[in-house]
Amino acid sequence: MAKKTESKTTKSKSDSPKEPKQKKEKKLTKRVSRKTTKTNALDHFLVPEHVKLSDKEKEDLFKLYDIKIKELPKIYIDDPAIRHLGVKTNDVIKIIRKSPTAGESVFYRGVIDE
Repeated sequence: MAKKTESKTTKSKSDSPKEPKQKKEKKLTKRVSRKTTKTNALDHFLVPEHVKLSDKEKEDLFKLYDIKIKELPKIYIDDPAIRHLGVKTNDVIKIIRKSPTAGESVFYRGVIDE
C-alpha cells in the first residue's frame, strides 16, 4: 500500500512580502542641564575654596601688584564654584588651593559675564 501525500501550497517566510520589523532604538544618554543637576559642585574634594573679596581688599590687591581688573585671569559669573557667592561683574574672587609643597596657593580671578 502506497501512502498518498497531500501537497499543500505553503509559502515560506522568505517568500512573504512582509516588511521587516523596525526595532525602537533606546537612547542610552540623557541630556542634563547644569541648572537641573542636584549635585553640589562645592562638595567635591577637588574644588578649592572660593572667596569674594571686599572692595577694600580688591583695592589693596590692585595697589600691591600694580594691576587692574582687566589684567587678572577671568572666571565666568555662572561658574558653579562661585554661583553661591552672589558675585557681579568686575568682582574679584580669591581661590585658595591646597598644595603638597607650598601648603596653600592663592590665585585671583576677575568675574566676567560673557
